[in-house]
Amino acid sequence: MQAGHAVEADIDATTFLDQTERVRTSDHSRFVRMLGQIHSEAPSLTSGQQWHLRYLDAWQAAFQGDYGKANGMLRDVIDHSGDMTLIAKASALLMSNLGLDSRYEDAYTLANRLASDLPKITDKLARFTVLANLSQLHAFAGQYDLAIRYARMMEDTLPPGETLCNPLSMQVSALYASKKLTPSHPELQRAIDTCLAAGQPVFTNTMWLVKGNLYLDGNQPGQALDLLKRIMPSINANHYYSHMLAAQTELAQAHEKLGNDEGARKAALAAIAMSAPDDISELLKDAYEVLYRIEKKRGNASAALTYYEHYVAQDKSYLNDISARALAYEVARQHMLVQKLETEGLSKKNNILRLQQALDTKAVETSRLYILLLLVVLASIVLWLLRLKRSQLRFKKLSRHDGLTGILNHQHFVSEADRALHQLEKKLGTACLISIDLDHFKQINDTHGHAVGDAVLRQAAATCQQQLRPTDLFGRLGGEEFGILLIDCSRDQGKAIADRIRVAIETTPANEDGCVVSFSASVGLASTDTSGYGLQRLRREADAALYRAKRTGRNRVIADTENDGVVEA
Repeated sequence: MQAGHAVEADIDATTFLDQTERVRTSDHSRFVRMLGQIHSEAPSLTSGQQWHLRYLDAWQAAFQGDYGKANGMLRDVIDHSGDMTLIAKASALLMSNLGLDSRYEDAYTLANRLASDLPKITDKLARFTVLANLSQLHAFAGQYDLAIRYARMMEDTLPPGETLCNPLSMQVSALYASKKLTPSHPELQRAIDTCLAAGQPVFTNTMWLVKGNLYLDGNQPGQALDLLKRIMPSINANHYYSHMLAAQTELAQAHEKLGNDEGARKAALAAIAMSAPDDISELLKDAYEVLYRIEKKRGNASAALTYYEHYVAQDKSYLNDISARALAYEVARQHMLVQKLETEGLSKKNNILRLQQALDTKAVETSRLYILLLLVVLASIVLWLLRLKRSQLRFKKLSRHDGLTGILNHQHFVSEADRALHQLEKKLGTACLISIDLDHFKQINDTHGHAVGDAVLRQAAATCQQQLRPTDLFGRLGGEEFGILLIDCSRDQGKAIADRIRVAIETTPANEDGCVVSFSASVGLASTDTSGYGLQRLRREADAALYRAKRTGRNRVIADTENDGVVEA
């Protein structure tokens, strides 16, 4: 280690680790240097100090967006360190990472456990960290009032060396997500001033980016651009992935609103370049939308279509992701309620046993009355357990099926299709993946209303089901798009079934309160014969075929293959 930071005794190493942890957000570059220094002394650290170092390494990995690496180290700390304070902090960070990595049910299950354990967490910094991550995660699920409550609890639990910067920024983020914030809102300015005074560039940049978004929402691109130019050096210096992505996206939107298409295009491409191919976020959706509008304005139809397809895919995935967060939150909350009720049920049963023992000491003339009372209590518990079981079954069905059509929802269809394809690959079976999109569905909604649109979706689902076998998988992928996996089905058989479905849809109108609406569908097909057993590739090629069906006139079946180009059924 450098002079002044050499670790010569256990107490010195412990102090150095605490100092390193405290500068994570206030001076991130120094934090990285100090991590490197302490690693040079790692072999001489005690077991407790090595676990503390592992937690800091996990924090840095999460800061850089590598949640898989971070979560593995955090679970190691939780399972083996034996330090309750460190376990609480690692659990809080793991909870946040699971949410950012779209593992929502695990995240909210862990959140419920941490919320229940809050009274047991006596270390102020650990409690502060848990509250911060609970606030962030609940805002992520749309529970803004609860997120603000946790942030205000942070104000009452300030550990030594901490300021109001973190809790105020959490409150502002929740207010912004709930559409209750303006660029001149006093809470926003208070958070900015507090974080600047505290020397916390990461939190300060978060608030500046919120303000930049508010400028854009209020059609003030000039102010947004000036603000972004001021904070870009700080954002680039800290290398925080989320901030760099947000800044480039806001730059693209500001340049576009100001008419600087080339500047907007460069910023949007920079945002996309720093993200992984399978990333899903509102920021990437906005970046693709900017690129689509620019290429459309320039008359580059092919490029515009490509960017529009990416925009639609991001938009659909983002909306599905929002639904998945809300559903995971409700499922985790229901599980917590079930556990609480089960605990109460056990307590009631214990009370009943004590009552039975008391009955043995009572006089004969009162025994019948107590037995009757016992039977009433038991009957109440049985009725309660039956209602609880029905509630569990209903929530299980809701988590797997689309509420409007009753068929598999997007998440469960993808899961079941992936499992079925793995099984088929083992026995060298064949399958076809069909993507179906109803033609001019927006026009049906605009002309006849959403009630008729819903009736069309239900009719389309029912018509498709009549043409399928019990072994086939059928799900709604979102909006007016459906997916079908035909199991043990060759490419030619799949084309025949797909065309039969298309004809059935075309010839079966929907009837809603006397309003009869005829509609058609475009169909894209991909087969394991030519595309292999990977679900992502099958979906990509089926979607490509579907888009070609749309472009060539709609109401038709098109199959994409690797070798023979386009085949129209």
